[in-house]
Amino acid sequence: MPEPSSHDSRGAVAGTGMGGTMDLAAGEAATLERVPGGPAGGGPESRPRSLWSDAWRDLRRNPVFLLSALVILFLVFISVWPSAITSGNPLDCDLAKAQDGSSPGHPFGFDGQGCDVYTRTVYGARTSVTVGVCATLGVALLGSVLGGLAGFFGGAWDAVLSRITDVFFAIPVVLGGLVLLSVVTSNTVWPVIGFMVLLGWPQISRIARGSVITARQNDYVQAARALGASPARLLLRHIAPNAVAPVIVVATIALGTYISLEATLSYLGVGLKPPSVSWGIDISAASPYIRNAPHALLWPSGALAITVLAFIMLGDAVRDALDPKLR
Repeated sequence: MPEPSSHDSRGAVAGTGMGGTMDLAAGEAATLERVPGGPAGGGPESRPRSLWSDAWRDLRRNPVFLLSALVILFLVFISVWPSAITSGNPLDCDLAKAQDGSSPGHPFGFDGQGCDVYTRTVYGARTSVTVGVCATLGVALLGSVLGGLAGFFGGAWDAVLSRITDVFFAIPVVLGGLVLLSVVTSNTVWPVIGFMVLLGWPQISRIARGSVITARQNDYVQAARALGASPARLLLRHIAPNAVAPVIVVATIALGTYISLEATLSYLGVGLKPPSVSWGIDISAASPYIRNAPHALLWPSGALAITVLAFIMLGDAVRDALDPKLR
C-alpha cells in the first residue's frame, strides 16, 4: 500500500516526536518552518519595546512635536550664535532714528531709544532660553531629589517635607518675586533663576513623591527587596527609572512658564535690568509708545509668545507619548 503523502495543497504532516504524525493546516506548517530570529522569531522585530522606545516612536510621528522641536532648535541656535543671523549690536542706539519704521537692513524698525528692534529681539532669545533651561533643570533636580526621598522613606521625612511644601505653595510667585528680587543689585540672570528654583521645586516634588510611592509598590521592587537589594539600589536602579516620566512631562511644560515669568518680572522692573537684553525689558520700554511705534512692542511680544507656545506644545506632545492611558 502506498504511504500517505507528506503534504498536499491544504495542509502538511508533522512528526509528533513519539513516532507518530499529526495533520497541520498550511498556516501552522509555515509557522513551524520559519527560521528562529525572523519576523516571528526572536529577531529585532519581535523584541519587547520599552516605554522610552515607544514614546520616541510616537514623537517622531507627531507633527506637533516636530514643529515645536524645530522652533526650539532654532531658538537654541540663535541663542548660542546670534551673530549668525544679525551683524548688529543690541546696545548700539541712535536717538535720531527713535521710533522709525522698517528700513533696509533694519526690518523690524527702531524702538524709543533708537535701538534696532530686530537685533534686540534676536539677542533677547539668549536670555529667555538660558533662564528657562537653567531654572527647569534646577527645579527638576531639587524637586525630584526631595520628593523622591520623601516618597521612598516616608515617615517623619515625608511629613516634614509636606509641610514645607505647603508653605512654599502659599507664596504668590509674582508677589514673591517683587519682594525678593527688589533688593538684588546683580544684573545677571542668576538671581532670577535662583528665585524660580526656590519657589518652583514644590510642584515637581509632589509629582516625584507620588510617582515614587506608586513605583515602590510594584512587584519587581518587592522582589528586589526580598533578594537583598540595598535602599540606594532600589531607589536608583528600580524605582527612579520608572518614576521619572511624570517629572519630565511637568518640567517640559513648566519651561515655557519660567520664560514668561522672567519676562513678567523684567517688565515689572525687578528681573533683569538695562543694559541687559531681554524681551520683558523691551516690552516694558515700548509700552508707552504703542500708538506711535507699535512695531517696537509687536516683535518682542510675538517672539515671547511663539517661544512659550513652542515649549508648551513640546510638553503636551511628550505627555501624550509617555502616558500609556492616552495611547
